[in-house]
Amino acid sequence: NRPEDIHGIDGYLNEEGCPAWRLRGYCDFGVMCRLGSCHINMSTGQNLRKTADECKSDASKDDDNNTETEASQPKVQLAIGHQNDIKNVISRDTMVKLRKSTYPFVCKRHFEVAKEKQRQKEDAKVKEMNEEAPKAVDADREHLTATEAKSVGDATTPALPLKERKLIDFRNKVYIAPLTTVGNLPFRRIMKQFGADITCGEMALADQLLQGKASEWALLKRHPSEDVFGVQIAAGHADQYTRIAEVLTNEEGFEIDFVDMNLGCPIDLVCEKGAGASLMLREKKLRGSVEGLTKVLNCPVTIKMRTGWDEKKNFAHNLVPNIQKWGIEGIGAFMIHGRSRLQRYSRLADWDYIAQVASSQSSDYPKIPVIGNGDIFSYNDYEETILKRVGEGGDTDNMLLPTAMLGRGALIKPWLPTEIKERRHWDISATERLDMLKDFVRYGLEHYGSDQQGVNNTRRFLLEWLSFLHRYVPVGMLEVLPQQMNHRPPQNMCGRNDLETLMLSKNCADWIKISEMLLGPVPEDFQFVPKHKANSY
Repeated sequence: NRPEDIHGIDGYLNEEGCPAWRLRGYCDFGVMCRLGSCHINMSTGQNLRKTADECKSDASKDDDNNTETEASQPKVQLAIGHQNDIKNVISRDTMVKLRKSTYPFVCKRHFEVAKEKQRQKEDAKVKEMNEEAPKAVDADREHLTATEAKSVGDATTPALPLKERKLIDFRNKVYIAPLTTVGNLPFRRIMKQFGADITCGEMALADQLLQGKASEWALLKRHPSEDVFGVQIAAGHADQYTRIAEVLTNEEGFEIDFVDMNLGCPIDLVCEKGAGASLMLREKKLRGSVEGLTKVLNCPVTIKMRTGWDEKKNFAHNLVPNIQKWGIEGIGAFMIHGRSRLQRYSRLADWDYIAQVASSQSSDYPKIPVIGNGDIFSYNDYEETILKRVGEGGDTDNMLLPTAMLGRGALIKPWLPTEIKERRHWDISATERLDMLKDFVRYGLEHYGSDQQGVNNTRRFLLEWLSFLHRYVPVGMLEVLPQQMNHRPPQNMCGRNDLETLMLSKNCADWIKISEMLLGPVPEDFQFVPKHKANSY
């Protein structure tokens, strides 16, 4: 009763076979694998396993594998196991401790600190009432109270061993900003293929991480091709940031180059928890959060923020110098999105205000680099909005870096890093874009699995991405170059061939048709609604 294998257009999935079988010589999903005909004995149902020398011969045929083996090394005829090369996978023991609230945190929660202080006040009252008690008892109690007070004072700043802090040079780099839902690991692999220098995982909520939610910890995973990689955390309390930093520091095998604090998420659900953009409004909690992260982590901490809460009352130019005056070491950069929280993604980003924020820091304290973000959609945008403002007019106070930080531009034009580095407009063909989608599907099946659930996840994230990809208008069809982020294509636009026309469609049914070309047919009752329904382009 096993269903037939899925097949992509021209049967390309069947030719490549199961990604786990091809890469590691064994598929954990067995008969449940939707590409399992290459590793299942159809007569017995046995899930086959390659031997080590077979995997070596397959690896030598792979164009992407440049690993050389020594001629003198003997061939091992033993079966190999499932070897996962994905990094930042949290251990099962840590997950269990987080779920059972038994993880040995040094930092205490804010309500625990409040209880400690309240108990100290009660003990002080008891001491006053018992003044006639023996002096020895009073001395012991004073010593105990002093010790407890010290522990409460250090509750949000755990004294962990000092480590050498790594530094990151963001200058002249293409940085792919954290993108919720669509900025997943397979997508970041595509961006690395097109020349991205720095990548960052999707926004992860600290409260979900501390509860041991596997789906949230999966957002921190890193592929070996991501040579400079960061994670973004959103939290509403300093103790949450500090506790997450403890787990990241203590967990073996975690490789993180920087941690990004989210002060820009405009979603109501996040802001109601005091996280995201609402943390910009609470400097006391923000200072405790930055101190907690920088004292525990051995990597730089970056702060991503918006211009303010309301575009009529921007205050990032005041917040940035205030953070600078705190004198906290370990802040790698400020990242300013040129829109307010209420503005979300409507209207154009205010790059003049970003330049104002970059020049607002005091010369009395060490200056912190500033990276701008918003509406970079071509190499012309990068040069006119960023490079012209970097050190404009010989201004030595301007800390704006020549960094191309890409958000929606990377979703609509994943080849944008190539355009920026080569200073050209790439008239990419529909066939080349389809090959890009094939790579995404292959990476998705490798990451999410080749069983039915893995296929469903891959299809879902492919459709979410297609909800942005259809906005791209081919260069050869434009009257004026370049296309702008806020330009809406005409209704029912036709491409230069049928495939290009299909990719220009705004209809969800056409996106599903593209997914069927790559992942096989969907059930009759299948429906898709984009998670991100932006009110602007």
